[in-house]
Amino acid sequence: MTSPPVLRRRLRAVPLYVTVWVVGVVMVTPLLYALVSGFKSTDQLSDNAFGLPSPWVVSNYTGLLSDGAFWRAIGSSTLIAVATTVLTVATAALAAFALARFAFRGRELLFTLFTMGLMFPFAVAILPLFILLRTFGLLDNPWGVILPQAAFGLPMTIVILRGFFRAIPGELEEAATLDGCSPFGFFWRILLPMARPALGTVSVLAVVTSWNNFLLPLLVFSDSTWWTIPVGVQQFQGQYGTDIARVFAYLVLAMAPALAFYAVAERQLIGGITMGATKG
Repeated sequence: MTSPPVLRRRLRAVPLYVTVWVVGVVMVTPLLYALVSGFKSTDQLSDNAFGLPSPWVVSNYTGLLSDGAFWRAIGSSTLIAVATTVLTVATAALAAFALARFAFRGRELLFTLFTMGLMFPFAVAILPLFILLRTFGLLDNPWGVILPQAAFGLPMTIVILRGFFRAIPGELEEAATLDGCSPFGFFWRILLPMARPALGTVSVLAVVTSWNNFLLPLLVFSDSTWWTIPVGVQQFQGQYGTDIARVFAYLVLAMAPALAFYAVAERQLIGGITMGATKG
């Protein structure tokens, strides 16, 4: 028999469980609808928008999976996301190390300037950024997307990593120094391994942000060779706007890599955020 305190705790948790289930249903329903609609024909969507396909049109998905343009978009998005993540995390880790472990004049002011970057909307910089990229010949070049994405990703990454680096006890650094470890040696051999949850968190955020970025690749790439998945979705929708079922299939396949990556990295992301909140 359940004791009264346990019963009261379970009753208090009921609204939380109900809220989680409602939010989950709201989020999953559009994904399931798009998945099922991709197996229909456009006529089936017009006649029976919410029913099951009859018959199931598998060619919508198989046709896209055999399309070279789709795989080029996947490859372009993957390359840009990985390069952006490596550049952002490597640069931000060095900056966060200096801002967290070294005392110098103007350190807090410099950190404040980085945090102000969080309030700087990307859309405001579109025109000067386009002129700058054109001046340096980075249009239709993947570096024209990688470098700005890394720059706009630095503020958030530095803020997260600095908090983790500051939580490392100073006694550990003193012991490493007494053992003959240089500051960079302490950073590379001790600090980075201890900050793996934080590095995993910012890496996941950088990959997802880059994968979902639409405006910058649309601005930089006029050649379809380097179109990323979001730009490919927009171009595909414009080309096959009347074939709605095929557009649904493209959307599902475009989301699949990001959803798979997030499913694999979810524990790392949540664990890093939780550890940061505990240490902070």
